[in-house]
Amino acid sequence: MKLAPISVAEIAKLTQGRLEGEASALITGVAPIEQAAAGDLSFIAHARFLDLLAATPAAAVLIDLRSVPPSGSRCPALIRVANPYFAFVQVLQHFLPVPPVAIGIHATACIAASAQVGAGAAIGPHAVVEEGCEIETGVQIGAHCYVGRNTRVGAHTILFPGVRLAHDVQIGKNVVIQFGSVIGSDGFGYVRHEGRHHKIPHLGTVVLEDKVEIGANCCVDRGTFGETRLRRGAKLDNLVHIAHNVIIGENTVIAAQTGISGSTTIGSEVTIAGQVGFVGHIEIGDRVIFGAQAGVTKSVAAGMVVSGYPARDHRKAKREEAALRRLPGLLLRVRVIEKLLKIDRRGQDTDENQSE
Repeated sequence: MKLAPISVAEIAKLTQGRLEGEASALITGVAPIEQAAAGDLSFIAHARFLDLLAATPAAAVLIDLRSVPPSGSRCPALIRVANPYFAFVQVLQHFLPVPPVAIGIHATACIAASAQVGAGAAIGPHAVVEEGCEIETGVQIGAHCYVGRNTRVGAHTILFPGVRLAHDVQIGKNVVIQFGSVIGSDGFGYVRHEGRHHKIPHLGTVVLEDKVEIGANCCVDRGTFGETRLRRGAKLDNLVHIAHNVIIGENTVIAAQTGISGSTTIGSEVTIAGQVGFVGHIEIGDRVIFGAQAGVTKSVAAGMVVSGYPARDHRKAKREEAALRRLPGLLLRVRVIEKLLKIDRRGQDTDENQSE
């Protein structure tokens, strides 16, 4: 990706980094370290990639404060920062143009008479905004979105095309909801009586606090009674399902294909890898880390790292998995030992018969 030419010294100033190398070299683009070309700015976030410095034609590379480049080889200009990946993102945000947004209501949009639309809002083709809605300043509603009755959408929130917000949902400020996600549909709740399943009315709501981000094709169900809530700064990847009455803590991140069953509470700054499954009515403490495909069947205390099925301490899970991989060899050794014992036992029986 190309940039207007800028000196390495200016990049160092922007990122508050410490420059090592030619300050006047010009940056004309950005790229990953493996794909960087002459004039590009790149970054190295992990020490295992430092060997790539010797071969890259990049003009400058953002690296960690403590990183040690390979000795005896040519290196590009280095900009030392506390977090190279974050510094790279800062550069992208500063220099790349923001696509213009068309302000106003498209002629094909259907806006109820009682809906309130704030200044600077944009509502795209064939979008529907129902009675009693409040669309605050600077909101962007893409084509074919649906906003149910009495729903509030906070300032500068972005709804990508095809998003559905059900009735009585509360969306905070600076929220991003990607293509095709559904917020506020009924949860999966039934009571069995006389051999039949009877639907439980879902009378609650969904609350997405400020700066929450929802990926594409996610489903966040409304509370049965009360609310489903994602607290400030929570981030969902694509294809995540949040069931009724779930609470997600601040700055928690959830990767794709994770499912969280009803009435589970997830703490703050939790990291959940892909395809993790949670049973309902459990509590997860702050700063817990879940490995991919973990099956979470009970509550987890704050600060733990867990993986496997059922989810357990990650170190224990790794030891158990290593033992399972050795199991075929152990079984073979047991069979050999059993055969030797049988031979030895037959020999003992023969000696006893001869002595008699």
